Amino acid sequence: MKLQGRVWKFGENIDTDVIIPARYLNTSDPTELARHCMEDADPEFSKKVRPGDVIVAGKNFGCGSSREHAPIALKAAGVACVIAPTFARIFYRNAFNMGLPILESPEAAQAIQEGDEVEINADTGEIRDISTGEVYRAKPIPAFMQTLIADGGLIPHILKSRSEK
Repeated sequence: MKLQGRVWKFGENIDTDVIIPARYLNTSDPTELARHCMEDADPEFSKKVRPGDVIVAGKNFGCGSSREHAPIALKAAGVACVIAPTFARIFYRNAFNMGLPILESPEAAQAIQEGDEVEINADTGEIRDISTGEVYRAKPIPAFMQTLIADGGLIPHILKSRSEK
């Protein structure tokens, strides 16, 4: 799986309430959630982000309450991948369950700047900053998790598996 997009940079400890504020949790409509994605950190984010863009953030991305709305909002907003040194445990699993690729790379998270263009090879864990020519490594996404992402998340994967039987 290869991804390429422009980088949006955020700091450490971006919690699920920053990703999608609790005041919008009365809906599970991905389009509506996308309109409010990251708005408390950057009120214009949902208007500026484009399909395929990548978030690069500091450690502990996705901390806070366990809410599937967070990766749904990111994915629906067009975010193709999140790169951070570490992710909150529940967000990590929710991201894959919702079909959102995430990669852990402290070096990439430190060095890549907002506006850079990056190319990601999830099979190998290679992150190439096209803007600078630098290459970083992340742990590759395991094959099963890549299948979840390709199928659109856990529920679509289960439904697909059942229909193939």
